[in-house]
Amino acid sequence: MRSKAALPRFASLLCLLFLPSVLSSSPRRQWILQRIPVVLPQQTEARPTPQFVNEARLDVASPCDPECHKKASRPSYWDLRSLLAYETLDSNGQLTETAIGIYGYNPYSNTSPAYSSGSSGKAERSHVRRKRQIFGHDGRFSIAGQNFLLKYPFSVAVKLSTGCSGTLVGDRHVLTAAHCVHDGKNYVKGAQKLRVGFLKPKQRDVQHSPIYLPSNFTNHVEGGPDQYSPPANDKMKFQWIRAKRTHVPKGWIKGNANDIGMDYDYALLELKKPHKRRHMKLGVSPPAQRLPGRRVHFSGFDNDRAGQLVYRFCRAGEETSDLLYQHCDAQPGASGSGVYARMWDGRRRRWERKVIGVFSGHQWVENKGTSQEFNVAVRITPLKYAQICYWIKGNFVDCREG
Repeated sequence: MRSKAALPRFASLLCLLFLPSVLSSSPRRQWILQRIPVVLPQQTEARPTPQFVNEARLDVASPCDPECHKKASRPSYWDLRSLLAYETLDSNGQLTETAIGIYGYNPYSNTSPAYSSGSSGKAERSHVRRKRQIFGHDGRFSIAGQNFLLKYPFSVAVKLSTGCSGTLVGDRHVLTAAHCVHDGKNYVKGAQKLRVGFLKPKQRDVQHSPIYLPSNFTNHVEGGPDQYSPPANDKMKFQWIRAKRTHVPKGWIKGNANDIGMDYDYALLELKKPHKRRHMKLGVSPPAQRLPGRRVHFSGFDNDRAGQLVYRFCRAGEETSDLLYQHCDAQPGASGSGVYARMWDGRRRRWERKVIGVFSGHQWVENKGTSQEFNVAVRITPLKYAQICYWIKGNFVDCREG
């Protein structure tokens, strides 16, 4: 049970965490709309039914560190067509592969300044391989209580039956990591009958004194000032919806978790029925230095906190054109979470959160006898935005600005 002395400290942390952006000394960061290229399906062919043999791996490993990724050759137009081709798995076990065409694409628009001008931060090194994926003090927050779990943005986080997390990005669409449904060689056990869980609290009979949070907490939780009850007071349960189909880019399938195919570690699930919750919009990932405070956020279902939704934020570190490195505290189970940022939307004259990446997981990179540790997210580039948006909308007209 959380001690009474810890409650004011917890409230103070939340107050500090969600201070209004206008109090920051940095200028107000804005979403910048850009013209998005078109990614269109061209030809679809049937493929053999998958075997669904292996369990999903909730962690990934790579021999390639940020410098390795930056030195990789830039993919050509034909490479990109191959990488962005995709497989679709239906819930009846039918598998298809779809070739795509790319139109209106400028190869230089798919990169960030960090890709061409070098690293924007130093990756921390560790000589000891640790089992926990926590960097120093554990900075995660367990979110509990109906007043928070069912409010945006926490309400967009969902759990997959394979053990990962995901984010609502459409009326019936969930964005997650590809490795949650495919190990790079075949679809994992449970991928055909994949279910998506929506967390709901079930209050116990015994209630403890709530914490009242200041009104500036609504910068992160929408719906006005409210009370917060500690996580120990809630017993959680999930409501499950079956996935109708799953889209996975060939960039992941051609590689695997030990290859640069990690750049394409994302997948989209279509549910059999609408979820009736507010979803989070997609956004093209801006360079890290354009993020407010260089900060990213995500919520997921870490394995070490069963039945709890865990929120965290941290400063973004190094980046390549496709990957964002950071030291957000996380455990297996959080992979697949949507990484998002909150910036000003000048067109709508309001603050807007958008999903700019997918949390891939914790990685150890062995290099000359030392281990480097990273938490890595796959960035949503203009081409990935075009592809994912088409999967959601079913047309390219609604996907030209991101």
